[in-house]
Amino acid sequence: MYCPDLSKLRRAARSRFHRRYLVRVVQRERCQLNPTERGRLLRTYPVLRELPAHLLKTVVATAKPVQATAGQRLFGDGSPCTYYPLLVDGIIRASKVSPEGHEILLYRLNPGESCVITVVTLLGEVSYPAIGTAETELVLFAVPRSVFLEIILESPAFRVFVFNALSQRLAHLMALVDDVAFRRIDQRLASRLLLQREPDATTHQMLADELGTSREVVSRILETFQHAGMIRLGRKRIEILDRKALDRLHRVQAAEVRRP
Repeated sequence: MYCPDLSKLRRAARSRFHRRYLVRVVQRERCQLNPTERGRLLRTYPVLRELPAHLLKTVVATAKPVQATAGQRLFGDGSPCTYYPLLVDGIIRASKVSPEGHEILLYRLNPGESCVITVVTLLGEVSYPAIGTAETELVLFAVPRSVFLEIILESPAFRVFVFNALSQRLAHLMALVDDVAFRRIDQRLASRLLLQREPDATTHQMLADELGTSREVVSRILETFQHAGMIRLGRKRIEILDRKALDRLHRVQAAEVRRP
């Protein structure tokens, strides 16, 4: 497990930090969260209840409410990182985009979760290595970098919360690398479709973004699946007709990857 240099973190926590990013979506500036916001934050992130009283008071006093609309860019590849997001409503999409414009989904951040890209960026004092976008309308509370570092240093419970999320997300990203490197697009698409239980309103472009390919490639493969009787395509709708056939396509490649 990664072990940060605590002396370096202490120096960083005492230093001044840059505040200009995300200023467009911060709706208002106040001294502290109101009681409703405080209660909402603690319900979504119960680990905050385990902070020492003075640290919880600092979080409440310094966290800034942020609202963003669906599709709004929250941070960009190479942009500075100045806050730790506590997401209470909505979904953040973390992704990488190639020079040709192809996007691949890294993960989705849901309420109550820790954004590991932000954690790595804050601890390493580097710029964001990926893109963050509001996939839906969202509300989060932005905790200043110096406060984040302070609670990492002083709260064992919060430190466990952050590093558990980091280890779990790292395992997910390693699986993603394996998926991209060793599996064909049609097999990865079959695996993605198997995750749905009801007719899916996901668009071809959204699937392409998740898989890191073009919409044309996804559309062509989906048409092949439809001709084979595995799915039925409609307007912004994908209905699975033969789940066993999709599962066979998924399992064949999984066996090939394990073969020495």
